[in-house]
Amino acid sequence: MFIQVGSQISQMKMEWAGGFTWQSYNEDINSLGDESFATVGLLEQINVTRDNTDYLWYTTYVDIAQDEQFLSNGKNPMLTVMSAGHALHIFVNGQLTGTVYGSVEDPKLTYSGNVKLWSGSNTISCLSIAVGLPNVGEHFETWNAGILGPVTLDGLNEGRRDLTWQKWTYKVGLKGEALSLHSLSGSSSVEWGEPVQKQPLSWYKAFFNAPDGDEPLALDMSSMGKGQIWINGQGIGRYWPGYKASGTCGICDYRGEYDEKKCQTNCGDSSQRWYHVPRSWLNPTGNLLVIFEEWGGDPTGISMVKRIAGSICADVSEWQPSMANWRTKGYEKAKVHLQCDHGRKMTHIKFASFGTPQGSCGSYSEGGCHAHKSYDIFWKSCIGQERCGVSVVPDAFGGDPCPGTMKRAVVEAICG
Repeated sequence: MFIQVGSQISQMKMEWAGGFTWQSYNEDINSLGDESFATVGLLEQINVTRDNTDYLWYTTYVDIAQDEQFLSNGKNPMLTVMSAGHALHIFVNGQLTGTVYGSVEDPKLTYSGNVKLWSGSNTISCLSIAVGLPNVGEHFETWNAGILGPVTLDGLNEGRRDLTWQKWTYKVGLKGEALSLHSLSGSSSVEWGEPVQKQPLSWYKAFFNAPDGDEPLALDMSSMGKGQIWINGQGIGRYWPGYKASGTCGICDYRGEYDEKKCQTNCGDSSQRWYHVPRSWLNPTGNLLVIFEEWGGDPTGISMVKRIAGSICADVSEWQPSMANWRTKGYEKAKVHLQCDHGRKMTHIKFASFGTPQGSCGSYSEGGCHAHKSYDIFWKSCIGQERCGVSVVPDAFGGDPCPGTMKRAVVEAICG
């Protein structure tokens, strides 16, 4: 048994593998249902939901007298809602008024905004969203979620009205969850329509065929905000590309004591864009994809992608031993080994240098010492091949470009 040892680095890329034709179903914001219950005051979310769902509706009613000054002067009252986390949508009389969410360091959040109320009875509905709690660590049992208050309304004739201890109506979960819209049978039980962009609390479904090949698959969710994904009734998980990474992406220096803010990258981008789709979950045809979107993203931007090696690199030093037989511990002279994904072949040599090249995979450049025939051997040995090997000896590159200097063979090839 022989084993090839090389220092190959693969630069992965996500290749488009298909789009989707969507249908939508809007979550009913004002439907409380038979499972709802009312009580005075605010309840902790996890105790109410028993962690069976991320979602808990808090609904209360506010009576506004005809003589309230804001009705005539246009200075809308200020609603303030304090929550233990993790995210919150505020609806006033069925209209989305605002969204707020906490951070990893502090999941607690406060919504504060002017709300448009009318004379008579007004409905304030708050959809509180949890995204998981720790179940280990010191005092983990003290963590909680949901609206714990206070909830106040400022700018009335009376000044401030405290809504915390008035009657609240609770509904666990979403209507779409109760209907099992993520399953084939559940999704067939309602009438779906044409999708409306930027519509909050929307369910989307599409059917698709499994892409050819055996490369890993993923969904590109960069056009969406926050929600959950199911394929053939199985949960891919939560997605949240609308949550952008923040911080300072400056010069990276790991010296000194380490902390989580050292060497940050991709500031301003989503913490995650691609979500893995196990091929074992897919049928050849007729797969059901269901997405629940909380914020109001654009489903037309969702696509299936394949994870492939776009280019492959190797960096091998002269005299670096290459193991020929691991049983006998036999070694041979240094050798560059390149290999594309199964079924793909090398179509182009983007860079090659035997000498003292600089840089890293994707950004190599020639150094002060460079064999001018560095490309030739790789073109001859690797183009059109799925895998290849080149010995790191001066003769392979047309001679020694700088005698007495330790040299390296560096190459970047494109897999097509």
